Amino acid sequence: MSLLPREIENRFKKALDRRKSILLLGPRQTGKTTLVKHLNADLYINLARPSERQAYEKDPGRLTREVEAMTPEFPLVIIDEVQKVIPLLDAVQDLIDSQSAQFILTGSSARKLRREGDANLLPGRVVVLRMDPLLTSEIESLSVSIEDLLLYGSLPHIILEPSIENREEDLFSYVTTYLEEEIRSEALVRNIGAFSNFLKLAALESGSIANFHKLSQDVGVSNPTISEYFQILVDCLVAEKVDALSHSRTRKKLIKSSKFLIYDLGVRRIAAGEGCDIPEKYMGDLFEQWVGLELLRLLRTFPQKSALLFWRDQNGAEVDWVVEKDNGYIPVEVKWTKSPSSRDARHLHTFINEYPNSSKGYVICQIPRAQKLTDLVTALPWKELHRVLENN
Repeated sequence: MSLLPREIENRFKKALDRRKSILLLGPRQTGKTTLVKHLNADLYINLARPSERQAYEKDPGRLTREVEAMTPEFPLVIIDEVQKVIPLLDAVQDLIDSQSAQFILTGSSARKLRREGDANLLPGRVVVLRMDPLLTSEIESLSVSIEDLLLYGSLPHIILEPSIENREEDLFSYVTTYLEEEIRSEALVRNIGAFSNFLKLAALESGSIANFHKLSQDVGVSNPTISEYFQILVDCLVAEKVDALSHSRTRKKLIKSSKFLIYDLGVRRIAAGEGCDIPEKYMGDLFEQWVGLELLRLLRTFPQKSALLFWRDQNGAEVDWVVEKDNGYIPVEVKWTKSPSSRDARHLHTFINEYPNSSKGYVICQIPRAQKLTDLVTALPWKELHRVLENN
């Protein structure tokens, strides 16, 4: 199907076999077009091309006429970057409802696909799938180091580029053209300077608990504007919002603010204005972000209700990531170490004692093979992070 195997391909095939239409969301250059282009579509429309976009903007009804004129009884129609011509969704909806065609819609922003605040994208009519940067399991054959993943991220075209110099150039181009220009136009941001400053600070603060008040002072805009800017990043699939687990039987001072993660660590570094020479003391923070992003991507490969959270008590107890799955919690600590100890499990034990629907925890680190740290806590190599979800 594609140059690198993608975990999403099985769900993609199953949906097509069920004659379902698909909305494939994902940031630019994560592989959406590569995935769909191999299909033998009866009609392929790329709205990233100005000429095609302008034609359908002027005449959205053209799509209906084209589909109705096709000879296959149930044609496959692919529309790339569908959010660029929103009126087409009315035609798509009618054609799906009348069983006139099967659609694959791709989009790099959910913002314009939301109508009047309604978060449902063609509700009930399409299977919504997400294309993320590459998972560890998808790059096993490439022997990529964890340091490379923390510095350069895991976008397919960056992973496959052997030259460090070219990687830097490509990432810089991606950030300047996509993040700064496209997101500005998506958001209709009036104060371009403030949004650019915010973007840099959001990248620098990625993975930290969001402090809207401090950011508003640094950027020079109001707290609600900072909140809106973060929502723009989330809607444009550039940031992931991770909420705090804030209910507890005994603890009254749990942090309730959210964390935001820039979706790819290479993009984050360039957006933050950082070079490749990252001091060792910051690698642990990047590693924690990487684990959070990888867990989010892994959870999206399962067609079931799940969530990623974090847990922090104002008195000091904290767990980096908490997976909520099957009505239970799985606490995960992240340590940039090659020699984990039972001491690294102490907050996991605190958490497990606090929540009856949590029975085991994990420490993710740089060891070559899994180790049992305590009766309830196992240390896992970063390459085996998927075991967190499989063993519960």
